[in-house]
Amino acid sequence: MKKILFFAALIISVLALGAADAQSPVIVQPANSVPANAAAAAPAAAPVAAAPAGASDLKSMLADLQAMQTKNDETIKKQEAALATLDELQKAVEELKVFSKRG
Repeated sequence: MKKILFFAALIISVLALGAADAQSPVIVQPANSVPANAAAAAPAAAPVAAAPAGASDLKSMLADLQAMQTKNDETIKKQEAALATLDELQKAVEELKVFSKRG
């Protein structure tokens, strides 16, 4: 009987500690974000002025994308060459197996 009461008390205390730790998370805004009330107070002309900066961002992203595509193409060519070498090695191994069985 004492064992049952001990385990029941143990389970209840573990559940109570688990419930105490389960608090709601605290959400913190990043340092570089604009507060919600400042966005509402901003004039309508500000988004129009930001368009050229966005265009340069798009150009830089496009240049980065093209650079990545070029690098990926080079990597694929290297992988194809390595795969061809591995295929040749595999064929050579199979020939050796055939020749070793004959002798």
